[in-house]
Amino acid sequence: MTAQDREVDDSDGVDDVLALFARQPTATPADARATGASTAGAGPATDAGRHRARASSWADARTVAARSGRGAPTAPARRVPLDQALGHVLAEPLAALTDLPSFDTSAMDGWAVSGPGPWKAEPEQPAQGAGGILAGHAPAAPLPDGTAVRIATGARVPPDTTAVIRSEHARTDTTGHLHAERPVVHGQDIRPRAQECRSGDQLLPAGAMVTPAVLGLAAAAGYDELLTARRPTVDVLVLGDELLVRGLPHDGLIRDALGPMIAPWLRALGADVIDTRRVADDAHALYRAVTESDADLVLTTGGTAAGPVDHVHPVLARAGAELLVDGVAVRPGHPMLLARLASGRHLVGLPGNPLAAVSGLLTLAEPLLRTLGGRASRPAYRAPVQDEVHGHPYDTRLVPFVHREGRLVPLRYNGPAMLRGIAVADGLAVVPPGGARPGDALDVLDLPWAARADATASLDDGCFT
Repeated sequence: MTAQDREVDDSDGVDDVLALFARQPTATPADARATGASTAGAGPATDAGRHRARASSWADARTVAARSGRGAPTAPARRVPLDQALGHVLAEPLAALTDLPSFDTSAMDGWAVSGPGPWKAEPEQPAQGAGGILAGHAPAAPLPDGTAVRIATGARVPPDTTAVIRSEHARTDTTGHLHAERPVVHGQDIRPRAQECRSGDQLLPAGAMVTPAVLGLAAAAGYDELLTARRPTVDVLVLGDELLVRGLPHDGLIRDALGPMIAPWLRALGADVIDTRRVADDAHALYRAVTESDADLVLTTGGTAAGPVDHVHPVLARAGAELLVDGVAVRPGHPMLLARLASGRHLVGLPGNPLAAVSGLLTLAEPLLRTLGGRASRPAYRAPVQDEVHGHPYDTRLVPFVHREGRLVPLRYNGPAMLRGIAVADGLAVVPPGGARPGDALDVLDLPWAARADATASLDDGCFT
């Protein structure tokens, strides 16, 4: 440990740490030539070398993020009414509370018949209604042999029913007898009891996301409420004095693209966003915002590098945080970081460029939130890339793509400050160092809401890297 390193560790104030960064010498090429020293490690190259030396690989960073959430403090699971459970995660397996269906039901509108035909069509009874046996009305007695009765889809079939004949496949004659116009198979168009599941069968595992279809399944299986894991909470801190929240960019000021984007993205990843607020380029303000937050995750945008107003590292040092990931060998987004705060909660620092921030969000925040929320991992998959993709010599690249005929088509607008590509993308392709050739299989990060771009957008000149 150098004297400067010890000074950083012993510093109690943000101003002291910032002063230390300001005092670090930066050798110029002219200085190096005057002293005969090599310029290979001087100035910015030295910073880049130090950063590369401590940067995690992309795969390792995601693994660290997922594992770091296992010991974090979390609230106990809670029971939530069905109408409030959408987007939550099951904290226990979903087991059927009843057989599905719980009785033999008609799969079609038609005639319930007993025995071989033709069948005497029973007159409709007042208890049955104008349509015969209706859903929600239990038959009073077994169906006598040689008879037929009208029945509606979803209605309970009478005991001793042989089959249901669809209305369009049956006719009645002048004597009141029903005839089938095609052969009748025993049990046809009857959904037998427990066809889908029996009481006690596991329908879904713990960790499954509650989707609209899951809500329907749970209701059908007899549930009024579900035991769900608490969704992790997030505070989003948008850093940068240069950001505008409305109007056109002007006089060196730019619109904040991350504030409107990050919170909805986090919700899609299973988190509850407590607040999204701007924090000035001031170390004290950032320190207060970070240390006073009660959220499971504090997520910052910008300020993760080593510029004059990049305060995230000094603030974390002052707060006694443990850096778990300090830079990732990925483009865009390599200055991203993950820290464990003294409270046991976490901070993810995203770069300020929009696509670089998306890279950080999916690299660090997504696996962390998945673990914190008890969500099952999405099955990983690979797909062949249609076109050549240029790679970084050392780092992984995350490139927006669309699916086309079973292949990944990379999108042109993939610079760290660009959102045009990701706005129409189906996901991000994970390009290894050195790039990929046509037909190479790449790992895929799907976007949770993405529709197929070939059906929703015109990408006239947006494809290819």
